[in-house]
This record gives sequence, structure tokens and C-alpha cells, in this order.
Amino acid sequence: MTLRNPLKLLFYLSLTVVVLLVGYKAYLNLFLEDFSSVHSQQVEAIYQRVKPGEPVSFAVVGNINNSIGVFEDRIVPALNRSGVDFMVSAGNAVSGGGEDKYRALYGTLSHLEIPYLLTFGPHEYEDFGSFRFYDHFGPHFYSVRTGNVRLIFLDSTGKTPWRWQIRWLDDLLNQDTSNARILFIGHPPLRPHQDPLFDQEDDYLQPAAFRDALLDTIAAHDIDLVFSANLATYSEQARGSTRFITTGGAGGLVLNNDTSFYHYVRVDVSPDGEVKHTLERLPIGQHPVLKTLESLWFFIYSLFYTGYLNFLLLVAAFTALTIKLYQVIFIGRDYYPDYDLDPTPWLERPLRVALFTNNYLPFIGGVPISIERLRRGLSGLGDSTLVVAPSYRDQPRQEDQVLRVPSLLAMGQNREFRLANIFLARIRHRVRAFRPDLIHVHHPFWLGSLGVFLARRLKVPVVYTYHTRLEHYAHFVPLPGLLFRNLISHALIKRFANRCDAVIVPTYSTEEYLRMIGVKTPTFVQPTGIEYQRFQSVDPAEVDRLRRKLGLGGERVLVSVSRLSNEKNIDFMIEALHRLRQVSDRPFRFLMIGDGHQRERLQARIDQLGLQRQVTLVGAVPPEDMALWYHLGDLFLFASKSETQGMVILEAMAAGLPVVAVRSSGIDDVVRHGFNGFKTPEKQDLWLREVQRLLEDDALRQRLSRQALAFAADYSVEQFARDVRDIYANTLALWQKKRQREARPFSPEHRSG
Repeated sequence: MTLRNPLKLLFYLSLTVVVLLVGYKAYLNLFLEDFSSVHSQQVEAIYQRVKPGEPVSFAVVGNINNSIGVFEDRIVPALNRSGVDFMVSAGNAVSGGGEDKYRALYGTLSHLEIPYLLTFGPHEYEDFGSFRFYDHFGPHFYSVRTGNVRLIFLDSTGKTPWRWQIRWLDDLLNQDTSNARILFIGHPPLRPHQDPLFDQEDDYLQPAAFRDALLDTIAAHDIDLVFSANLATYSEQARGSTRFITTGGAGGLVLNNDTSFYHYVRVDVSPDGEVKHTLERLPIGQHPVLKTLESLWFFIYSLFYTGYLNFLLLVAAFTALTIKLYQVIFIGRDYYPDYDLDPTPWLERPLRVALFTNNYLPFIGGVPISIERLRRGLSGLGDSTLVVAPSYRDQPRQEDQVLRVPSLLAMGQNREFRLANIFLARIRHRVRAFRPDLIHVHHPFWLGSLGVFLARRLKVPVVYTYHTRLEHYAHFVPLPGLLFRNLISHALIKRFANRCDAVIVPTYSTEEYLRMIGVKTPTFVQPTGIEYQRFQSVDPAEVDRLRRKLGLGGERVLVSVSRLSNEKNIDFMIEALHRLRQVSDRPFRFLMIGDGHQRERLQARIDQLGLQRQVTLVGAVPPEDMALWYHLGDLFLFASKSETQGMVILEAMAAGLPVVAVRSSGIDDVVRHGFNGFKTPEKQDLWLREVQRLLEDDALRQRLSRQALAFAADYSVEQFARDVRDIYANTLALWQKKRQREARPFSPEHRSG
């Protein structure tokens, strides 16, 4: 059979890998011998090699770190040729305490032709490795006498209480008759004179009381040598009659310089107790590429000596890849929209729609206002709605169509961001009793996620409206900003949108963004509606009264509407208006409508620039009064780049205000440059130039005002509700068609449908 499709070849290759891994794991479990109490066997072998009264020689290594390329291939052969009686690891023989690392180490040590003993160090302790060390090798602290030398091994990891070890050590040495005494402990009790590589406080023996007690005991009992590892260096220093040696360079990370290099230490002890040690520096220099290949090989090597959990994960990964490739190769897909849908049954009867949102009125924001307009529009068309939203202190007392959820946590200066208690059973009971035909979610997390969960339980479709560019809200998230902006926010939106059955976006540029990040759910472009007629019915007398109340005279009034938050880019406008006052003789007032956690900081900046007479932070204005405030203005300013539509821009146009805005995804489709306003890059000079132009050119401003008013007439709430209802009907038709297809018995035709 010829495999012309490379993906098909990869599919069969993955299947082969899974079969080979299962077979190899069976081989390891059936034929690889287990090991336990290895130290008892090694001590017996040492006793047979070294008789009482004979000289003793052994090698000390530190930081093996499971290295194959250095320790197994280069140092082990050197030790086998050295003529020493046995080898001692001063700690960190493994790169971690997992079962796979211990099995790999056991395989590596089997290449030694001499016995060996291990110190229980910090790496041996990691990943719950203490019980594995005890099971495979022996106790965490112990003592061995060979020839006429006493070898003492202590536990520096904190697994064994240090006071118990000091008492044991003192009793042991009081009764010991050896001519020489050598102690091994994983963490160095003394800092080297040179500056070690990447050392930290935890790399040394802790706590200080343990260190002081140990040093006192060493001095009191005339210990000859103290060996430690845990640092990628070689260091030797004397304290009294004891020499302290830190040795690290038997396979772990080294710099190959004067203090950090590959080595082992040879120790020779005569029958009368004379101790000599020799540094054996090894001429090993590994190329970085070879070191990387060694790390990759050790990863594969350790997988074969792994526990069952890691093995199951490995097989599952290859199985998932196999299934994915099968779907890509053998299951036919039609990526075009399904036009063979009949939404008529849902257009001809009232619908029941549950809307889930993380914020809602009386909180003032674009999302709550958009949801409230949709709710009223659907009610006007005869549909039933249920809004599931957080509770607020000043919410209306009677809300038949709103389910308020108490908050677990409230954040922000005015506690405007609320984390609703999604775990309340009454939410599920109320939504089930409501019996929605469809659930409409407005945020990709928390209450939005609950909405998706309930939709799956109730077997109804989910529609998601993408309102907000999450990457511009990184300052609210306790994560590194770049990580959230460049990765997490996009992944969150993609994953959530692909779990839904339809996605509504306000602009074509937003639809393009969703496609670029990998959203495959059917997407509908539907701008949020505005209450156009309310803006046309504003009483001029009320506008005049408000002007007098604010002390407005003949100056031009510039208006902006936004939450006072970092992502709204308000500093950009304040700085630009400071320059506008310097370059233009035309008097102006700037009314910044909205509230938020940055209000005090922004007011301080206004005061610092001396703009108190030109710039006013109005605060929050009730939605029903907004049309009146827009009509105060001559020009609307906007600099936010976090919008997906910029609904306040359409509202400003409905009041006849031309717009100057910073170009962004939500602005580009609404502001037509030179027709209903101007849009510029986020460059203060360009933005300021257009503001000054409309401020000083009355004829241009009046022409753009008329055109902005005509443009906004196409975005009424009534039309918005009708269009969204069409989206609901099409989504319900597609949902029913999918369920009918899934209910049919499998047949060959369905594979390519």
C-alpha cells in the first residue's frame, strides 16, 4: 500500500510507537529485577574487600544527577581503573526522587566494578523520594566501619530531626575506637571561599542551630574529613584539625573553569589512621549540543524505568495523537457554513432565553447596558428572558426577569467587580424551572462557564457574545502581564468560544481576530444597538439647564464616556489636552463621564497639569440621563484600545457628535475617517491635530455632525433585538440538525457528511 498522505504515515507511526511502548513496558516488568536494601549488600562487599587493619582507599563523588554522558560513560570507567576499594556519593546522585530516577541510577551504578554507598541528599529527598531511598538503599543516616576508618552518613534534608542525629552521632563517637573518622552530609555546613555557581541560602546546611551543633560535635571528636555536595564546585577549607570538602562535578552542571569542573576525590587511609586525599580532576568537556542530547536521552531513558502513572500518561498522549490524526485524515469535514437550515419554527414562536453575565445594572458599563437593551428588545418581541447576574447593594427591589447571585468576593475601588457564588444550587433550580430554549453567555469565565455547564445539562445550545478584549485587562490579573496578554487571554477566548454553538461579535475586525486565534464556532457580526430615538427626543431646555449648572459658556465642549481604568487610555487624552491648551486659542471644556478605581490618580494628574478649568471628571451618570449629557457636547473624544465595538461612539453619533478616536479593533468598523469623525494611530501628535482641526473648523465639524447622526440611525435597539433573534433561530436550527444526525445509526454516508 502506498501512503501518499504524510499524515497517514504519521498516524501508523504513532500506532506503532504505542504498541512498542506497551511491549517494552511489559518486558521491563517481566524481566527487569527489582532492588531493595542495596546498602546492606554493598557493605558486605566492602567488608570482603577490606579486612580489619588493612589500608583503605575510596573515591568520593558529588552531584551525579543521573548523568549518563559524563558519569556513566566517562567517570565510571575511570573509577573502575583507579584501584580504589569502593565509591561514596556525597549526595545528589539522582536528579530527582521519582521512581524513574532511582531505577535509572541503579542501572547506571551497575556499571561499577566496585561497591558503593550513597548519602541521602536534597535531590534524593525531592518528589517524595525519601521512602524510595529507604526502600531501595537503606536508612537516611547510618555508619559503616571498614579497615580502621569510621564512615558516618547524616541526613541534612530535614526528614530526620537534627537533634536526634546529633545525639546519635555524639553517642556513636564516644564509643568509637577507629583511627580515622570521615563524615558525609548532603548540604555543606560551611560556605566556600570562592563564589559558587548560582548558590542560594537553602543550598547550605539548615537550620543554623543544626549547623552550629554539628560543627561543635565535629571539633569535639576530631573528625578528619567532612564531605558535602549540592554545589557545582570544588572547595576545600580547614577548621581546626578537620578539613571540609565540597565536591560537585560528577555529571551535573559545571562551568569547566578553575572552581567548577568534573572530578572525584580519592581518599587513602593507612592502618594507623593517617588520612590523605587527592583531587582527581577529569579532562571532560561536553559540547552544549551533546549535553542537550544527553538530557533528551535521559528523559527517554527514565521513561522506560518509570512508574505506572507516567507510563499511562505517555501511552495516553500517543493515543490522543492517534485519535486526532484519525479524525483529521479519515473523517470528512465540510468547513463551509450549513445553509440547509430552516429557522422558521423558532422565528414563529416566543423564545425563552437565559442570559449569564459577570456584571449588570446598576453597575455602569458597556456590557451591562448592552445586555439590558437586548433584554428589553427581546421582551418587546414577545420573548421571555432571565438574566443571571451578581447582586449589588443598590439594585432594584423588584426584578422579575433577573436572578441575582450573592458575591463571594468584591474587588475594585467601589467594589464594582464581583465574583458571584456560582456554587449555589438555587441558580440551577431557577434556570431549570425557567426551561430556556437557549442560553446566552456574555463572559468567557465564571458565570459564563456556569452558563455553558447548565446548557449542556439541559441539552440546549449556547450563544456567546465576545464583548471585551481580555488582553487589555492584564493589570487586573495576578499573573505576569506578558504571559496573560500574549498567551493566556487568547487561549481562554479560543477554548471558551469553541465550546459554544455560536459566537456574536460586534465588528468584522473582531471576527477576524477570533478566526486568527483558532475559533471555529459559527460567528455572526452583530453590533450592539443604541436607543436612537431617545437621543432625538432630548429637550433643549433641559440641555440649557444642565449647561448652566455646569457653568458652561461659549466654549466648545468635548465629551468622553469611559470607565476610569488603565485599559481606557485616559492619560493619553489628558496629556493631549494639556498640549491643546498651548497650541489653540479656542476655549474648550472636556467632560470625562464615568467612574472607576483610577479616579483619584487621574484627578491628581489634572491638578498637576493645571487643567482644573478645562477638564472635569463628571463621575457616573445614570443610563437614562446619558442622552442629555451627550447633547452638551460639540465633539466626542476616545482613546481606548480595549473595545470590541465602542458602543459609546455610536451613542455620541446619535447625539450628532463627530468622533476623534485611536484606531483599534472596535473602532475601525464604526468610525469612517473623514465622514463621521477621524481615527488615528496611538500617536499623540496625530490625534491632537484632528481634535484641534474639529475644534477650530466649525464648517467641518457641522458637516461631520450631520453625517454621524445619519450613520447612527441604522443601529436602533429594535433592529438589534430582531437581528439577535435571527441568530438564535439559526443556532437552534443547527443544534436540532446536529442532534438528529447524532441520533441516527452509523452508516458509511455519515462519515463524509
